[in-house]
Amino acid sequence: MARSGILAYPAFVRLWIADTVSWLGTFASGLAMQLLLIETLDADQSALGVVRAAQWLPALAFGLLAGVLVDRVRRRPVLIAADTVSAVLFGLIGALALTGKLTIPLLVVLVFVVGTASVFFNAAHQSFLPRVVPTRMLPVANARIEQAMAAAESAGPLVAGSLVRFLSAPIAVLVNAVSYAASAVLLCTIRVAEPTPRRHPDRRLWRELKEGAGWVYRHRTLAPYAVALHMWFFFNSAIMTIFVFFAVEELGLDPLTVGLVLACAGMTGVVGAGLAPRAAERFGLGVVCVFSDWLTPVAFLLVLLAQPGPAGTVLLVLGQLVYGLGAGLKGPLDLSYRNAVTPDRLRARMNATIRSFNWGSIAVSAPLAGWFAATWGNRPVIAIGIGGLVAAALVLTLSPFRTVTMPEVDADGIPGRARLSTGGT
Repeated sequence: MARSGILAYPAFVRLWIADTVSWLGTFASGLAMQLLLIETLDADQSALGVVRAAQWLPALAFGLLAGVLVDRVRRRPVLIAADTVSAVLFGLIGALALTGKLTIPLLVVLVFVVGTASVFFNAAHQSFLPRVVPTRMLPVANARIEQAMAAAESAGPLVAGSLVRFLSAPIAVLVNAVSYAASAVLLCTIRVAEPTPRRHPDRRLWRELKEGAGWVYRHRTLAPYAVALHMWFFFNSAIMTIFVFFAVEELGLDPLTVGLVLACAGMTGVVGAGLAPRAAERFGLGVVCVFSDWLTPVAFLLVLLAQPGPAGTVLLVLGQLVYGLGAGLKGPLDLSYRNAVTPDRLRARMNATIRSFNWGSIAVSAPLAGWFAATWGNRPVIAIGIGGLVAAALVLTLSPFRTVTMPEVDADGIPGRARLSTGGT
């Protein structure tokens, strides 16, 4: 029986598998790194914030530059190089931790370099996907990728919690190194037509940076979307910086239970991503994205209400279920829309511009949240974060973005989707 739908594109299938493998390690090491800091390096909230800031600071420092440079080259080699660098560095972090030679200052340096590789990877990845599948299939492709990420988000913390409990946090970090290496190998097997972009020797770096940023922040619908997204990242990061510390130190959860709680977001994320294309067809892409943004403050309100004991754990679980549903619904839709309305020559710069300020906001909010929590407590940070997330949802709700739909043709005039239905697996 002939394959149909998104699985008819072998390059996408390999990219999809590579992403799933690397995300599994990423979500495992995300929890493992925090537990390593808390249990092995005896870090407080301030140290957690500093390390988290170091991971995302490269987005603020190099994000816009990455967009310009990636728009000048083929994107697959960038993806392979970034995965390889990440594999080596996570392997080094795990090895140093196992031998007792890892320190917080050294970890800050290493995660900064990992963050730099991630900036280039993501600038290339979001711009590479439209080369792998036709524009009409972007919502479905992004939905499948979002489902894979959500599944990894569910399994990763479980893997990390189990590894930390029965082996050690450094072993969990080493799992991430292996996953990045496997992803790099899979990416090497992708065969897709990707011509080298035409060189413009007269183009100046500053002019290209300005063109990319101008496209985003002068666009009628992308501009309010980007501003709301920056706000979401800032306040979401503030809460997530101290979430594990709050669960372990204040609510008394063990690593495996924390992993189980975080895994719940991945489960509903898979459901949300699967529903996203049809929900956008039924209610409108913008409406679904706005609804999703309101789910985040609701999710963290449940976290704020949690107290030590079984009832508190139940509230954390419910909060993560709501959180994952919102992320799963919105993720594939807003990525599809912003790539569809942006010309190919600007896609890397557009994605890098938005990502730079998203991730750059984490570099600012994480140390602030850590310091604030260490000084005044974890719950005030969560409460302030909820207020900020409400403000972000209001910005999107009151903007023209709430009425957007996927265009019939993309910004280069290539036919887009006839429908947003899943159209097969």
